[in-house]
Amino acid sequence: MPTFTTSDGTTIHYKDQGEGPTLLFSHGWPLASEAWDAQLLFFGQRGYRVIAHDRRSHGRSDHTWDGNVMDRYADDLGELMAHLDLQKVVMVGHSTGGGEVAHTIARHGNERVAGAVLVSAVPPLMLQTADNPKGTPKQVFDDIRAGVASDRSQFYLDLTMPFYGFNREGATVSEGLRQSFWLMGMQGGIKGQYDCIAEFSEVDYTDDLKAITVPTLVVHGDDDQIVPIDASGRMSAEIVRNAELKVYEGASHGHAQVQPDRFNADLLAFVQKVGL
Repeated sequence: MPTFTTSDGTTIHYKDQGEGPTLLFSHGWPLASEAWDAQLLFFGQRGYRVIAHDRRSHGRSDHTWDGNVMDRYADDLGELMAHLDLQKVVMVGHSTGGGEVAHTIARHGNERVAGAVLVSAVPPLMLQTADNPKGTPKQVFDDIRAGVASDRSQFYLDLTMPFYGFNREGATVSEGLRQSFWLMGMQGGIKGQYDCIAEFSEVDYTDDLKAITVPTLVVHGDDDQIVPIDASGRMSAEIVRNAELKVYEGASHGHAQVQPDRFNADLLAFVQKVGL
């Protein structure tokens, strides 16, 4: 697994496989690049170059004590794109990774980007405020912080149930997905994961979304229990000027892993639509 060193001396691990037009994947919290396995294989087998990094303090990348903030995440990703001299790339971000994609484009420009895909993504703002009444109450995020601080191992295992919709009546539970989620979570650094909670919940990405000028696909399940669609996907699709919204009926936050065939087909259609 190759690495590169950021401008602040942090080592970032990333996967870079296949040849052809490029898709760059950004994972959600508290996961790692393996969360995209179904997409890496699907697109790699169809003549695409697929790249997925482990965000700092996640996966095998350096577990930094400081710098676990969205500005730095975006600079890490922008520097990786420059390091690999990526051109006409489709950026795909899930959950926190969707915020990372939007913030990277806002900070580093649209010039290297052919399209953006926001998958169950946190923008524009998760936190409930007077101006964002549909958001999630702060107590929810305080409870996440408490769970990570006290027993993140059990917390991550419990989180898999609503994350993948396995707590819904009639759902088929994949113990493999639950275990892989837990493994990725435990592989990351606890300080960085703790700090990241504020970044995915309290950062306002509205201006970032307005800065995106490339074609954008917003994909969200209407039964997302982690990032509810009304305060995220639906609003993002209205803010981004060239956005298309796809709503998956009954789908969970982790639908790209639970039902990869549907998502992969829609992502492929979008990639072809933007000319890759």
